Amino acid sequence: MMPSLLPRSAPAWLTDPAVSFLARLGVTPNMLTLAGVLGNAGAAVLAGYGEFLAAGVVLLAFSSLDFLDGALARATGRASDFGSVFDAVMDRISEAAVLFGLLFYFSERGGRTEELLIFAAVTGSILVSYVRARAEVIGLKLREGVFTRAERVVLMGGGLILHEALGENVVTPVLWVLAVLTPATAAQRLALIWWKTRT
Repeated sequence: MMPSLLPRSAPAWLTDPAVSFLARLGVTPNMLTLAGVLGNAGAAVLAGYGEFLAAGVVLLAFSSLDFLDGALARATGRASDFGSVFDAVMDRISEAAVLFGLLFYFSERGGRTEELLIFAAVTGSILVSYVRARAEVIGLKLREGVFTRAERVVLMGGGLILHEALGENVVTPVLWVLAVLTPATAAQRLALIWWKTRT
């Protein structure tokens, strides 16, 4: 099975100083998670109004908090089952919010193709997480996936920024990649579950 394109967690030398600072301020992991989803909601509004450069920057900035909430939870002894579920749910909301912002933008301009691509991307994103959740129900740890949240966030954020910086339609090709590779990742995970449970 093909491994993930990006690491699933940031290196400790990068996250440890930020985690220590946040812990001293009394910031909790759930606060970081909530800040991340609110920031992504802001990115969605910006994308909906065609402010793609700002949307991309905000998306990348607030999605980076996803690398910190888990590390903060472990460092402060606040890791919990609820926190894990809350983080996963908020990640899905964050991703769907930005795509909804793009749906608003393209629907105002008759972007039928983009609307269909966004539907496929959202569906694929949900399936990627759902397959992992069902795997965990039967006792399988499943973090593999060629196009998981980290890859999707980097692609979307970078695409939004380049769209405006280059003056070219970069977002539509990005949506094509999401629409194809996100469901493919769900299929990849399903195949991996079959491989692990076939004996």
